[in-house]
Amino acid sequence: MHRKRSVKLLRDMAKVWQLYVLMALPFAYIIIFKYVPMYGAQIAFKNFVATKGIWGSSWVGFSHFTRFFHSYEFWNIMSNTITLSFYQLVAGFPFPILLALSLNYVMHDRFKKLVQMVTYAPHFISVVVMVGIIYQVLDPRIGILNVVMGWFGVQPVDWLGKAEYFKSIYVWSGVWQNVGFSCIIYLAALAGIDPALHEAAVVDGATKVKRMWHIDLPGILPIAIILLILDVGRMLEIGFEKAFLMQNPLNLRTSEIVDTYVYKVGLASAAVNFSYSSAIGLFKNAINLVLLLVVNRFAKKMGQSSLW
Repeated sequence: MHRKRSVKLLRDMAKVWQLYVLMALPFAYIIIFKYVPMYGAQIAFKNFVATKGIWGSSWVGFSHFTRFFHSYEFWNIMSNTITLSFYQLVAGFPFPILLALSLNYVMHDRFKKLVQMVTYAPHFISVVVMVGIIYQVLDPRIGILNVVMGWFGVQPVDWLGKAEYFKSIYVWSGVWQNVGFSCIIYLAALAGIDPALHEAAVVDGATKVKRMWHIDLPGILPIAIILLILDVGRMLEIGFEKAFLMQNPLNLRTSEIVDTYVYKVGLASAAVNFSYSSAIGLFKNAINLVLLLVVNRFAKKMGQSSLW
């Protein structure tokens, strides 16, 4: 019986072999670049020495984790990372939805395409160029923001030199850069809503706001919940490049996050310590996994869409 099922399965797979060929490349990518490197995660529990290799290095248990937890910068780094992540999530999550809902009701095709192009384009700017733009716009002497403020008699402000402004600059520049690209998914979800619902609502005299609230939002709620779960699962994955490039000695108090700390202490210092860096990275990923599981469980319990 088992053999017959296996033969039937092979025959069914042979009928659509093209699909399995297409699936083979991304599957191989995940295995090679996501699962195989997990083998090296064990150096977080060892005193890794390159000449001895992973297996030859001595086992030290949780000593690298303990070192990080007892570091005098631990609470400041975690506070900065969590605050910036939460700020980014709260500020960045609703705007793609609002943009998608607005574009969905634009009747003039040319204007709609113009708005889409203007909002999508910043996404393709590299991080280095993006930070360069931020420096130019916020420059204390020639930055356009300070020039405009000077017209109204306001003294120039060194925006990137003040630690309290770092998080807002980081988050809102990111919202501007990614809002257009992020709304593509919501526009696709809105396109899948049955037009008959809108037609019936118009006949009943519903305004556009009521149609958004009672038809569009419930229609895109499942995909919004899934994206929210994924975003929460990446809470501590803020990104190294942008934060590092925006840092300077004046704003370091609020700009130092886990990723930049790992680079400076574990990799860029005179005593390179791969094990310490790996321990911090593993701790960060463990927190992300816990958040993902908790939020997914909560969404499932509330009867909403979930990852599994």
